[in-house]
Amino acid sequence: MHEPEGVVAVTGATGRVGGRVARQLADAGVPQRLLVRDPSRAPELAHAGVARASYADGRASRAALQGVETVFMVSGAEAPDRVEQHATFIDAAADAGVRRLVYLSFYGAAPDATFTLARDHWATEEHVRTSGLAWTFLRDNLYLDFLAFVAGDDGVIRGPAGDGRVAAVAIDDIADVAATVLRDPGRHQGCTYSLTGPAALTLEQVAATVSRVTGREVTFHDETVGEAFASREGYGAPAWQVKAWVSTYSAIAAGELAGVTDHVERATGRSPRTLEHVLRSSGSGTS
Repeated sequence: MHEPEGVVAVTGATGRVGGRVARQLADAGVPQRLLVRDPSRAPELAHAGVARASYADGRASRAALQGVETVFMVSGAEAPDRVEQHATFIDAAADAGVRRLVYLSFYGAAPDATFTLARDHWATEEHVRTSGLAWTFLRDNLYLDFLAFVAGDDGVIRGPAGDGRVAAVAIDDIADVAATVLRDPGRHQGCTYSLTGPAALTLEQVAATVSRVTGREVTFHDETVGEAFASREGYGAPAWQVKAWVSTYSAIAAGELAGVTDHVERATGRSPRTLEHVLRSSGSGTS
């Protein structure tokens, strides 16, 4: 299909955030190109073309990004070489003549972040800064949607989070901010938004809210770090991934995910969703 000038490329359009963003842009009449690994899974949307590309394939990415002005880059799947994959794609975007890149990063991204994957996001941000592309970084906190269902089959949330707090944010709020930025990317150029929910919650508070709203009894067990690694050994995941999982809770304990911001409201003009809202929207609330 013919795509007019000013097209926005959206990655991750088959996923939770990218799919929501693509649908909002389509509803707003924004011309876009959906970059996906499997075109057969791409949503059918108005004003949207589809191109096959993956972050690790620089040649395919350059071809897919020809004529694109702005890219929305959802971070790639967790992998040991994720930073290298990101860099390949960012370089391809610059080579293809893309002007702007909006990157979905992580709250508190830093080279020494307790949450190990937040270090990947910091490294990716640094690569974007040196790429010559104009940029906007959306640093989302943990997903409220994840916390709503993190309890095991026995109704226990386990992790070494102590009484630390997390200002988790709804996926819908992340998508709303991203779509707002992508409709007028020049206005947000050079901005870093730290996206949080309206409150910082302990995991005991999360468990209590889930129990109250869903009617399912949920509790929190504060593991030691050693217990956390041991309890996840049976998953068969590689060591780097288990470390990432455990460090999510350690980051909460360290207070690195606790700060509440007004950035969702600043971008969208409305307050962010609460955990109770997310639970009820998902159909988990009691009738």
